[in-house]
Amino acid sequence: MQPIGDYGLLGDTRTAALVSSDGAIDWLCVPRFDGDPVFGRLLGGPEAGSFRLGPTSPSRVVRRRYLPASATLETVWETDGGHLVLTEGMVAEVTGKLLPTTLLVRRLSAQGGSLQAQIEFDARLGERRRPPRSMHRGAVLVCQWGSLAVAVQTAPQLRLEPGHLQQITVSPERPVTVVVAVASREPLIHVDPEAAWQALVEDQRRWQAWSDGIDHQLPQRDAVVRSLLTLRLLTYSPSGAPVAAPTTSLPEHPGGVRNWDYRFAWPRDASIGIGAFLGVGKTQEARLFMAWLLHATRLDRPRLPVLLTLHGKHPPTERELADWPGYAGSRPVRIGNDAADQHQLDGYGWVLDAAWLLTRAGERLYCETWRAMRGFADRVAQRWPEPDAGIWEIRGDAAHHVHSKLMAWLALDRALRIAAELGASHRRRQRWRTQRDAIAAELTSRGFDANKGTYTRSYGSSDLDAAVLVLPLLGIEPPDSPRVHGTIDAIRRELRASGPLLYRYPPGQDGLPGTEGAFLPCSFWLAQALAKTGRRIEASELLAELVALASPLGLYAEEMDPISRHHLGNYPQALTHAALVQAALALKDAEDTAAHDAT
Repeated sequence: MQPIGDYGLLGDTRTAALVSSDGAIDWLCVPRFDGDPVFGRLLGGPEAGSFRLGPTSPSRVVRRRYLPASATLETVWETDGGHLVLTEGMVAEVTGKLLPTTLLVRRLSAQGGSLQAQIEFDARLGERRRPPRSMHRGAVLVCQWGSLAVAVQTAPQLRLEPGHLQQITVSPERPVTVVVAVASREPLIHVDPEAAWQALVEDQRRWQAWSDGIDHQLPQRDAVVRSLLTLRLLTYSPSGAPVAAPTTSLPEHPGGVRNWDYRFAWPRDASIGIGAFLGVGKTQEARLFMAWLLHATRLDRPRLPVLLTLHGKHPPTERELADWPGYAGSRPVRIGNDAADQHQLDGYGWVLDAAWLLTRAGERLYCETWRAMRGFADRVAQRWPEPDAGIWEIRGDAAHHVHSKLMAWLALDRALRIAAELGASHRRRQRWRTQRDAIAAELTSRGFDANKGTYTRSYGSSDLDAAVLVLPLLGIEPPDSPRVHGTIDAIRRELRASGPLLYRYPPGQDGLPGTEGAFLPCSFWLAQALAKTGRRIEASELLAELVALASPLGLYAEEMDPISRHHLGNYPQALTHAALVQAALALKDAEDTAAHDAT
């Protein structure tokens, strides 16, 4: 199996495929991110299906990249007779056209002479890895499982058989295009390969035009653009839900049990995404996230669920796929996520901060949105004294997490700021203010270790928590406060894994067997914190080091092995990419401030 970081992402804002450097699509769920895999070899072994298009024998990859500022992936192999080029992508914009919701387009072309290649289309569905009932309708191969159907067309015409390896010849004058269309409980649309190719080219132009509107003066702009494109691809466009990752059970510890299903939407991640998009002027995307949040939480308010499905429902109960071998023997493979039942206080802070960012940007909240936010603030004012599971979803006893209390303070502070713009009763605002100040007083007395000069992980503990790096972003302490600088320096020193990498908390303190890697968002939070506290040179150097750790295609998983620098965990991870964007924006602000002060 290829390393996790070897995979590229193909997406259409409804689902996504992972494709390796040998041209194999080893993961694709249909018809949505959280659907059943139709290619599942990544976790289910060869019997779970794959779709390979590439050289007949192992060949050296001489170039692999996304076409500039787009979601179209290009892989170039060096073969005995020349170069074989695979250009592929999924079509995002299908509105107003006779196109299926899922349309995968892959084209092989030859440079230097006619070249031999091969196709293996082996679709298997779901947990039982069921082979399809297949038939040929003229030049179209149709694979069917009840109400789900997949159509495969090629140009020039090839008679493909599911599960059979087919040799083909690709000449410079005649590329081979393979088109896969998916239909679930709807008519199956057959798309001419040339029309599908043109649709992909048009999609590429749309992504490039969207990317061109991003500030060209941003630090590490190429990485920022790739991260924002990745966040867009991981947003389920029918509802606006941001999926945490398109995968389940990619291991945080290879061969171990730290394997979770991330094909759901976390309000926390959605809120961080709002900040990322607003920071580059993409207000439409930010509003889309908030609209999903408003819809998704309607049945639970004033409680804020930890995570939800793409359509705003409670996720299925976590269960294990007993006979799936997992990635690199990492078992169990899990479906569903039991963290949904936890009490996590910090989510309210992220959501209310996102609402404040929208308000500050001139995007006035609708009445229902403000009503929902007021309910969340009331909930925080009532429940902040209770212990919670914390941001890291530790599956053990609840605790008084310092990060959770900080975010509770943030929730009430941002509610008060919004109320100054949109109004709220005097009684309510007074309650929020009283409880916000009580949180600050308690944090100072119980969450700060005076001997070490740092805020800690939880009350009564001397451990540190990298999530507390949000401290200089909130306003509870001045950015130049000795407490803020002491906390940043202590986390950087004591949670350092290697180089620029940080652990999220001291390893081995979460009650699970095995170890985990460095948590990538934390390193970007450190860069953001350094920038916010005026340490812009340190922030710039750190951000450059982190950008260099991206996969060859500029993607990030959730974690990284501190020694091998291999990506670990579900991939690509929306939270990591959002944190990268936030760090770059903070650095740009710091640079602008320094330039202004110099004049």
